[in-house]
Amino acid sequence: MFQGDEYRKARIATLIAFLINGFSVGNFVSRIPDFKSELGISNGVLGFSLLCGSVGVLAVLRPASRSSAKYGSGPITKYSAFTLALAVPLVGLLFSLPWFLFSLFIYGALSSIHDLSMNAQAAALENKAGKRVMSTFHGMWSIGGLTGGAIGGFIASTDISIRIHAFSIGIFIFCIAVITRNWFLPASADQHIFEKHERRKAPRKFVILGLVGLCGAVGEGAAADWGGVLARETFNSSPLMSALPYVFFSATMVAGRLSGDYLAHKFGLVKVIGRAGLIGGLGLTAGLLIGNIYGVIFGWFLLGIGLSTVIPLMISATGTIANEKYAGQVSAAEGVALVTGVAYFGFLIGPPLIGFLSEFMTLRWAMLVPAAMAIIFGLSAKKVLS
Repeated sequence: MFQGDEYRKARIATLIAFLINGFSVGNFVSRIPDFKSELGISNGVLGFSLLCGSVGVLAVLRPASRSSAKYGSGPITKYSAFTLALAVPLVGLLFSLPWFLFSLFIYGALSSIHDLSMNAQAAALENKAGKRVMSTFHGMWSIGGLTGGAIGGFIASTDISIRIHAFSIGIFIFCIAVITRNWFLPASADQHIFEKHERRKAPRKFVILGLVGLCGAVGEGAAADWGGVLARETFNSSPLMSALPYVFFSATMVAGRLSGDYLAHKFGLVKVIGRAGLIGGLGLTAGLLIGNIYGVIFGWFLLGIGLSTVIPLMISATGTIANEKYAGQVSAAEGVALVTGVAYFGFLIGPPLIGFLSEFMTLRWAMLVPAAMAIIFGLSAKKVLS
């Protein structure tokens, strides 16, 4: 049994891990329009480039999940923070389009290892606490994304180069990793012993939870990657104004996630997910119909409310099911990996799909896809989660 101080330090370290992961993504998203302009590429090529990052994410999910289960999520979260700090500057070098594709793959892979292990560590902490706290952890990720997006948007409006920007973020993450390296739960907190040649069938329930998360991930990825491009190129907004849709999106993601655990406890998972999906989908649709920068901000604002609780509540449910129903059979880390693997496929297909569709129907109308996905998971919540 772990002591109270151990738990508190591990909780703080995990909250910080979510924060720096989101912070790196927020800064990256804020410079996407600049990546596009400096490389001189089209929306379709940008969409393919972002696909490389998503492929990197998915490529490491299985080995990363087994590593977290075998060695403990705490040690993997600790070491992966250092590799994340190295990955961020790689993207900022921006030597050429091939380098951009390669660096995005590496960034996606290393960010995914950190993401998966910190979620597994959060599941272990949630199990120890005996109550829902996952949404709060993801709220910290959104705070990081909000802060990173705001800082990145400001930096984008100055003469600071992408390279200097990226190296500064990498150094910051490295320093945080050094400070928190010994605060996580020990490996024994959630280690799982694998039998040789062990093979197990994934519980169907995990796949269903992952599909619900996928619908949210499509919108989350598209909102992050294309909000600034839509604002700048379709509505001729300034670099600072172009960062605002993602900033507002992140702000409502923060509010929704920090209150998500309470709402799920008070109203139940089905009601929270069902109503959130309708708010996000219908809100984004209305914002796109308004047809100006303020409509984009409005749409992203409501989409953030709608998507805020989807993935954390799916991961929370997964950890609970793994620990209670499949204890000794499937580790929480593996269950989290399965759900996030299915859900994160939305990050894989969402941004490039929007990029490809925008070549034929404009970026504005292509964004109706994530709106429809949000409405779908909102309407189907009762059926798939009851």
